[in-house]
Amino acid sequence: MAENEKMEKVESTKSDTPAKKDKKPEKKSKPGFFSRIKQWVKETKAELKKVQWPTWKQTMNNTLIVIAFCAVVCLCIFLFDTIAHGLLNALMSLTH
Repeated sequence: MAENEKMEKVESTKSDTPAKKDKKPEKKSKPGFFSRIKQWVKETKAELKKVQWPTWKQTMNNTLIVIAFCAVVCLCIFLFDTIAHGLLNALMSLTH
């Protein structure tokens, strides 16, 4: 008898719940264009307040490091170009 009662209980809970297909979800309206822009600006300002900006000394130091690195890379490219130009001229003079 206990088994029958359990089965009846399970069947009754299944039949009590309505089908979810009948219920249509309500569409939430999207905020307007300008309100989204306003929200974006507000969030951007909040994020920029969290930024730890470098000091003038740190900025100048980093700038000088970048300039020095660019000069080294420029020198490497110049040397490679000069060597490649010399080798190509030597090869071309051998064929003439």
